[in-house]
Amino acid sequence: MAKRVTKLQQLASAGPAVRSGRATATLCQEFLDYLRGECHLAANTISAYGNDMRRFVAWVDTRRLPDLTIQDLSGYVGTLQEEDLAPASISRNIVAVRTFYKFLQLEGVVTDNPAELIMTQKMWQRMPGVLTMRQVESFLNSPKRSDKFWQRDVAMLEVLYATGCRASEVCNLRVRDLSMAQKHLRCEGKGGKQRMVPLGGRAIASIKRYLEELRGDLAAKSPHPPEELFLSRSGRAIDRVQLWRLVKAYAKRVGIDEKISPHSLRHSFATHLLAGGADLRLVQEMLGHASIQTTQIYTHVEHSRLKKVHSQFHPRA
Repeated sequence: MAKRVTKLQQLASAGPAVRSGRATATLCQEFLDYLRGECHLAANTISAYGNDMRRFVAWVDTRRLPDLTIQDLSGYVGTLQEEDLAPASISRNIVAVRTFYKFLQLEGVVTDNPAELIMTQKMWQRMPGVLTMRQVESFLNSPKRSDKFWQRDVAMLEVLYATGCRASEVCNLRVRDLSMAQKHLRCEGKGGKQRMVPLGGRAIASIKRYLEELRGDLAAKSPHPPEELFLSRSGRAIDRVQLWRLVKAYAKRVGIDEKISPHSLRHSFATHLLAGGADLRLVQEMLGHASIQTTQIYTHVEHSRLKKVHSQFHPRA
């Protein structure tokens, strides 16, 4: 055991030329020896792990193991899907990589284990519907000036996508929760927990237009001055059912899947951020998830989307 630790630590501290696919292959072989000699796994299990690790080594190539992120590993899972592997095979590959990272942690090669956050096949099947960026653009432009309350509707849809807030959170937003100058809003989530969520320029512009052109008229219809930001035709706070119906109606107008809901904008918000390279824990904070395990469902973005981001932003793509 002492010899293996020394060898792995030497590989971990080696220069870039040593930290290559060959070094990764050596680490994987040490891992298989560990499973065989100390975990006493069956020969067939060791063989299956060996096949999975060879596939992983080929994918890693010249990347450095300590530098791989959850986005990188999600891309690896995407390549498994592109190879049309059976769901059971993909799940086994994920288990192999997770176990390998635990081994690397024990040996001091890596400190963090991003593989813990890779979704299982069962989770993929529960993957919420996500709109493409083009669909989002079409959807957000669906309210027209001929619609009676189009200023309010545009602002609501923009806020849903810009913040990733839940439908109930958007309905409960108050005017005083906005900070236009600081470009954020205060949101009260589940359990009364408050969080600050950034607002983009388009969302701010649509809110300002709604406040200037429409909200005052709607508020005047209420017997008591309403605190909520988004109001119905009667001057009361808009509720989740009304918001749900508006989302459905505008989605239908532009030919988007009828299964879309306000929550689809939340799913799209998270997935698009992660596809663009956002940090998982920052997305967790913006979504108001108590556990990062809840946020991890969004980490399995389409590999083609990752390629597109790479092609668009990498200087040598």
